Amino acid sequence: MLNTVVNPMLNMLGGGGNKGNQMVQAGGSLNSLAGTLTPLFVGMLVGEVSDKTTMGNVAPLLFIAMGVFVLAFLVISAVAIPEPHLRKEGVKKVEMSHSPWNFRHTVLGVIGIFFYVGIEIGIPGVLIFYLASVTGSAAVAGGVAAIYWLLMLCGRMISSAISSKVSSRTQLITVSITAIAFICIAIFLSDSYTINMPSYAANEGFSIVEVPTKALFLVLCGLCTSVMWGGIFNLAVEGLGKYTAQASGIFMMMVVGGGVMPLIQNWIADNVGYMESYWLVVAMLAYLLFYGLVGCKNVNTDIPVDDSIQNAA
Repeated sequence: MLNTVVNPMLNMLGGGGNKGNQMVQAGGSLNSLAGTLTPLFVGMLVGEVSDKTTMGNVAPLLFIAMGVFVLAFLVISAVAIPEPHLRKEGVKKVEMSHSPWNFRHTVLGVIGIFFYVGIEIGIPGVLIFYLASVTGSAAVAGGVAAIYWLLMLCGRMISSAISSKVSSRTQLITVSITAIAFICIAIFLSDSYTINMPSYAANEGFSIVEVPTKALFLVLCGLCTSVMWGGIFNLAVEGLGKYTAQASGIFMMMVVGGGVMPLIQNWIADNVGYMESYWLVVAMLAYLLFYGLVGCKNVNTDIPVDDSIQNAA
């Protein structure tokens, strides 16, 4: 629900287009930063988990979480955030004659978000199983795969810095092509080629481990997937006007792709092979490339999208 509200607000505050995408990417960067630091913070507070660990060890985290929500409530209450689609003085609402589903680029974008979340989760998910089977250590596999999420943070920070000048479409096309290349290299590269990569385990700390080089190319995909959510969202809501808020809710429902597509990929991995399952990811990336090249164009400009309010007179 928070993302459903925050994404269109960030896009609106940036005025849509490149600036809107820049705001969405900046918000995503802070989201990724929290996602990267929180597990380390939790580990520091809880300490080593043993048979003696109780809910009392976790209680400080819960109080901190409540404090964060209270602080957010106070800040949001004190800040005036414009919401032009809501009723105002001297104006009345106009009934919406269409919906986001009437816009081709939005519908194709919804499908793109469904595939994107599957890509984002599927790449490191299968990588963990693959590395665990090769190295014999689930801790090493998880530590190497965690670099993927760290690179997502780096990618979003880079995108937030350049999005005012580089369009969402250009970024989406570039990272889609790059990710396809990385995964194809990983699929065809022999396991005999190895490389040293950093890893982290709670009981061992940071270490350098030897893993197949293909793991590096899969981890590097984090730089590519980092900008896809903001880019697809920005392109799919461009020109929606009063339908933007409704479209945001539809996009958030499509995160179900993160449950459906990895499930299919895992089935392929179990029956065909870990690396072979990445052809599904390549197919989904090819769709995102199609969306960036062709599908993102708004061909329904005849639908009125002016604000949902008008003068009472």
